[in-house]
Amino acid sequence: MTNDYIRAGDEELSGAYEEPMSLAEYVDAAIEQPSIASHAPKYLLEAIESMGTRTVIEEGEERERYRFFDDPANDGEHAILGNTEVLNGFVDDLRTIAADRGKSEKIIWFDGPTATGKSELKRCLINGLREYSKTDAGRRYTVEWNVASGTEERGLSYGDEIDREDDWYESPVQSHPLSVFPEGVRESILDDLEGSLPTRVDADLDPFCREAYDHLEERYRRAGGTNLFSSITDPRHLRVKNYVVDVGRGIGVLHSEDDGSPKERLVGSWMPGMLRELDSRGRKNPQAFSYDGVLSQGNGLLTVVEDASQHADLLRKLLNVPDEGRVKLDKGIGMDIDTQLLIISNPDLDVELDKYADRNGRDPLKALKRRLDKHEFGYLTNLSLEAELIRRELTAETAVWEAEGYADLESRVREGLTLSMRDGTGGVVERELAPHAVEAAALYSVVTRLDGEDVPGNRSLVEKALLFDQGYLQEGDERVDADEFEFDGDDGSHGIPVTYTRDVVADLLQTDADRHHDGLPVERVVMPDDILDAMADGLSDAPVFSRAEAAEYENRLAVVKSYVFDRQEADVLDALLAEKGVDEETVAEYVEHVFAWANDDQVATDRGAVDPDPLLMKVFETEHLGRFGTGAYDGAEPVERVEEFRREKVITAINRYAWENRDEDFAIENVDVADIPVIRAVLDAHDWGDVKRLFEEFDPAQWTDPPAGTETERLKERTLAHLRENGYSPASAELTGRKVMREVSYRWD
Repeated sequence: MTNDYIRAGDEELSGAYEEPMSLAEYVDAAIEQPSIASHAPKYLLEAIESMGTRTVIEEGEERERYRFFDDPANDGEHAILGNTEVLNGFVDDLRTIAADRGKSEKIIWFDGPTATGKSELKRCLINGLREYSKTDAGRRYTVEWNVASGTEERGLSYGDEIDREDDWYESPVQSHPLSVFPEGVRESILDDLEGSLPTRVDADLDPFCREAYDHLEERYRRAGGTNLFSSITDPRHLRVKNYVVDVGRGIGVLHSEDDGSPKERLVGSWMPGMLRELDSRGRKNPQAFSYDGVLSQGNGLLTVVEDASQHADLLRKLLNVPDEGRVKLDKGIGMDIDTQLLIISNPDLDVELDKYADRNGRDPLKALKRRLDKHEFGYLTNLSLEAELIRRELTAETAVWEAEGYADLESRVREGLTLSMRDGTGGVVERELAPHAVEAAALYSVVTRLDGEDVPGNRSLVEKALLFDQGYLQEGDERVDADEFEFDGDDGSHGIPVTYTRDVVADLLQTDADRHHDGLPVERVVMPDDILDAMADGLSDAPVFSRAEAAEYENRLAVVKSYVFDRQEADVLDALLAEKGVDEETVAEYVEHVFAWANDDQVATDRGAVDPDPLLMKVFETEHLGRFGTGAYDGAEPVERVEEFRREKVITAINRYAWENRDEDFAIENVDVADIPVIRAVLDAHDWGDVKRLFEEFDPAQWTDPPAGTETERLKERTLAHLRENGYSPASAELTGRKVMREVSYRWD
């Protein structure tokens, strides 16, 4: 078994690395596979596009999302949830920069409130680029030199010992292999590279490699050599090797805690001890430079300045880097840079940049502002995404939710959650977040983030949240699509962050004090109302919210509580009436008879010819749909409102289905009743009138402790059993049933 793990490790590393090659072999490989020679923004674009896209719905719109941002290379651990439109704008910018159509002087800036996924972006980029560089298409190459080969000279070595393999020194800043060629020859090679976007290699060799190149050039020139370039780049002196992209090798990251002078943070620093050891020939030797600055580490691919407001002084030093692609090690020594600059900040950088805004044309930060290309992350405004994020914060779940339809997402949102927690004695207990608890927390968070000024018509903020999440609202057979409205408000710019929600839920889970629901000690179950009340109660004391924000968010609690209760009520009703459901065949038979009735003729079905049966339709409409009483019929013949229902609801839906499937051979027996919204909606949306009609002896006031042998007792047992079969624990089923029945009993009579 152990050998299997060792073998797997060998296979992974052998797939990531290759044997070094000659410069000529590299050129042949680049012509065969142009992506291995891509310049920084083009390589970054290719890495993102390599993983494909998937379709998502965000803010009610269908969008194509790059899977790269789901962090598939790391099993989704640092996936960026939501903000797809912002990320797509980033990719569009990369495409423009890579094609040299503009924005090359821009520094890409990701801004937004705390806990919106900006740090996840950094980690996702690192993970994705690292894994892409291990693929054949994503191989990344640099050069290494050996000036001591064939001679006893010390060359570039930092010591006095001579060891042939140790005499090879890699470019400390990942210099591109094509930068070895003279500019004219390099351009000819690039012209031979095919691809949808041109490849640009404008950077010359870095100073460290240039020192080796010049040393070899001088040696062979003095020896009277004629083919100088061939001699300098002979495989004895130069070889091309691939490297796996990571922080420090193709990715530079400047953190908030990093300090030093601007030059040290940007490119590195001189090493006095090495200056003394090396023969500098009357000047500073580039071999004695550390090359540990963020631009040096990120040369060849990506430079990230994290918490950019902490490095505001440095941003002004970066102004000319995108324009000129060059930075200074010292007054006389410059270094070409090929990197995509990206900065990440909270809104405090905006404050820093606006310090001199009142000076108008004399603003000293105006040049910096002009070069910043802003992409603003916002809080999630999709219920399902926020529920996924909350679960991630509370558990080790990392897999990104992908679903074929919204029904699958909806079921995940409502799910309960069981967690193992340490109790006060050091033991382990299981605590439960009841079904709809995570949904409640997510919905409340989302509702606080929505702009209330552009809520369509007389809709509520909850309905706006549902429009954003699923792209439509279904009301019977009427579907209201999100694109029927214009949402131009400031959604997602403020609201309750997931970190606040996580801390509130964590506190509820960790508490050792017994809580009582309806007289039951159930400290191990957290109900939806527990979370909502705790979130609202903590707003005024949380320093992250102003008084005005706390008051506004408290006012939005009631509509969320009402929605969550409706969801719990629907679960209890479905459980109560589970054994009274109608099978698909009965529904299909009713639809066939209505279709025949509307056409006043027989209908051919897989059961043979069907004549419309008035009694069958009446029984279905009164018993199963509960839509009409017997007074709506003259014998078995329907009155006008029943006929209107059949024509406008059922027949219209059939005709719509036929139109949507007009390229297929349409027949009534091919109609799936699930595609007829009014039928499914009426059958699925049980109400208390159905309960009264079917269970005349049922009394919700007796639910908590029903008398033995009563219909209420039998119904309660069946209902709780059904709830347990559908994701509820015994405790959460009992508590949910009591909560719903307490409310229902007030209006039962």
